[in-house]
Amino acid sequence: MSEKSSSSGSDEDVDPESGQPVELGGILSKWTNYIHGWQDRWVVLKNNTLSYYKSEDEREYGCRGSLCLSKAVITPHEFDECRFDISVNDSVWYLRAEDPEHRLQWIESIELHKAESGYGSETSLRRHGSMLSLTSAASALSATSTSSFKKGHRLREKLAEMETFRDILCRQVDTLQKYFDSCADAVSKDEFQRDTEVEEDEDDFPNTTRPDGEYNHNNNGSKEKLFPPTSPKGMNGIDFKGEAITFKATTAGILSTLSHCIELMVKREDSWQKRVDKELEKRRRVEDAYKSAMNELKKKSHYGGPDYEEGPNSLINEDEFFDAVEAALDRQDKIEEQCQSDKVRKPRLTPVPPGDAYSTIGTHRYATKVEEMVQNHMTYSLQDMGGDANWQLVIEEGEMKVYRREVEENGIVLDPLKATHAVKGVTGHEVCHYFWDTAVRLDWETTIENFNVVETLSDNAVIVYQTHKRVWPASQRDVLYLSAIRKLFATNENDPDTWLVCNFSVDHDNAAPTNRCVRAKINVAMICQTLVSPPEGDKEISRDNILCKITYVANVNPGGWAPASVLRAVAKREYPKFLKRFTSYVQEKTAGKPILF
Repeated sequence: MSEKSSSSGSDEDVDPESGQPVELGGILSKWTNYIHGWQDRWVVLKNNTLSYYKSEDEREYGCRGSLCLSKAVITPHEFDECRFDISVNDSVWYLRAEDPEHRLQWIESIELHKAESGYGSETSLRRHGSMLSLTSAASALSATSTSSFKKGHRLREKLAEMETFRDILCRQVDTLQKYFDSCADAVSKDEFQRDTEVEEDEDDFPNTTRPDGEYNHNNNGSKEKLFPPTSPKGMNGIDFKGEAITFKATTAGILSTLSHCIELMVKREDSWQKRVDKELEKRRRVEDAYKSAMNELKKKSHYGGPDYEEGPNSLINEDEFFDAVEAALDRQDKIEEQCQSDKVRKPRLTPVPPGDAYSTIGTHRYATKVEEMVQNHMTYSLQDMGGDANWQLVIEEGEMKVYRREVEENGIVLDPLKATHAVKGVTGHEVCHYFWDTAVRLDWETTIENFNVVETLSDNAVIVYQTHKRVWPASQRDVLYLSAIRKLFATNENDPDTWLVCNFSVDHDNAAPTNRCVRAKINVAMICQTLVSPPEGDKEISRDNILCKITYVANVNPGGWAPASVLRAVAKREYPKFLKRFTSYVQEKTAGKPILF
């Protein structure tokens, strides 16, 4: 995944000039729908918006969709380490990153954009120069409707009283502080003056006595107090006693008002707590109802999402899976019937090469593998199943019988299937030719969506890649296989020659597996022998005298995680239909034409 910038959810991901998270762009796989599955898209994260484009080169044509991240919910997938889902209401984007590290990078960047989307975020406040203060808080409180405080008017009155008491108390504290400072200065001066006068008396009047210790005797015999009494108003005209009484009354009023406020707040707290509990209970019920509704909505709106696909962690159970597959197959059958009734087959000029062209082994790089497959099918596929208890007869319709042997490996159904059939009026050469010829494959094979020849190895061997039509909720399958046609001469002159087409999976650089499809592995063989009944008299052999004995074997590993019951039910339903459809096509193509042995 290529990206324009990386993001880890730190301060480095914020543009220092604008204060906004930096832009992030890159390739993510986005789930489109159940037909096209995961598709690579160019995704851009910018300005709290997630947008996607078909490719980076098509950005100039505008985005194909966008999500505002303000209310987005980002959910990392529980099992898929590369996947994360983004939902806004009923819109959900399913996204997959290249690896878990890139998924974490995208999630952190999206969360950062989402966090910075609100006006009240730290970066948003910093960008707009906003700053909370006591002034702004007071303004906001004053702007609040008074109706919400009707029951609390007494508390407001008490708070106003507290403001008044605070002002009075501050003034009283200042006054008392001045008084205390004056007292301290006066005491210091008096002590200094007393010490000075005592020293002078001792020098000038050594015989003077102070029997009371508080009076000084003047020369005229009168007494004078050494320290004159303080004025009742105190120093600097302050009434200390009055101020003390007022201070005591103020503090008592404050304590009383505080007690009243506490009582009111306790009562209001009980009332508000009850209201909060009721609101929380209402919110819980609403949230539960919302979650339930969203879950139901997701099931209905996103029933075709990746969580309802085939897989070990699919949200769809086995019964629903079976019903969905059966309904999809029924729809395909109806569409095919309509197409068959509406279209007129155009004759294809596909001359059938002579049998000798198919009798050689070949010299291509897979020649040895082809010969090995042919010999294995001739040895084991033509064996009679009557004595083998492992084979179960599951379908019997006229000359056609279908057998199955139940085999599972690591929870994946690998049941071998074997069908025998007898078709009048066609030869083994003709049946195998139309089964192998890629030019007419789409005329009778209705399950194929795309088909092309990857490489032609020889005249009788090709490598083919084909994708099959998707049957939701199963994942779409593709197959890459080598298809070879061979004619095997009989070792006994009384036995008929055998025609065989074998298709087995191979690898090729030009058709590597993709995330869009689950690669299936196959080993299939169509083995045909022509039986001729002698005509009456001298008549020439006609198509009424020939009978093709068909043995069809299929060993298929479907891959993926489809339920075993579904795979077995589909095989039981589709294989007989395939054989009847194909043999009817061969009879139609060969009718009225010369017999080709």
